Amino acid sequence: MTAASTVSSRRLKITGGVLATAALAGCSAGADGTAYPVETAATAASQSAKAAQLPQRPADLPLKDVNLCEVFSQVDLDSLKITSVPRAAPPEDGPTCVFDADGAEPMHSYHVRAVPADLQEWITGARKKNSMTTEPKNIGGYPALTNYRAAGDPADCETLVGVARGQTLAVQTFAISRGQLTQPQLCEMSVHAADVALQSLKARN
Repeated sequence: MTAASTVSSRRLKITGGVLATAALAGCSAGADGTAYPVETAATAASQSAKAAQLPQRPADLPLKDVNLCEVFSQVDLDSLKITSVPRAAPPEDGPTCVFDADGAEPMHSYHVRAVPADLQEWITGARKKNSMTTEPKNIGGYPALTNYRAAGDPADCETLVGVARGQTLAVQTFAISRGQLTQPQLCEMSVHAADVALQSLKARN
């Protein structure tokens, strides 16, 4: 065997070992080359455990005919440090309103959406993504999830509240000032804004 063929053989063995390791780890490469966990019996069981942690919805809070740009009172807007006039945005999976808190650093924005889907869709349904981290929450007695991408520079965090059958209130916090808000901070802000919006919906019903 020549030296060149020996090197080639070694390369094949190394490549095969890497592929085998990836297969054993149960990973799949995303579009950007990042490895994401593949759905397995263990991860499926984990998702079911998340669903079991969610409280039962105490009552329906329908989002139909709710003007999302009016979901926060002036007191709420001040407490959330929202300085710009709320504005309707092109529907992002449902009616959407944007609230900018850009008067001081760290600048950020809230996107509030009415999504025509059950909360369960993000746990075991079509909206579940292996690249996203979901954590069960209890917000004002309602089943909720935080949904965010754990890898990379923290850019946003979404809180999803199952307010009615087939209806989810989504409050997504975006960092406008990059590098000034951590992932836990973005999620805490998102949960707080979702709780404030939920209390407003309760008052309307």
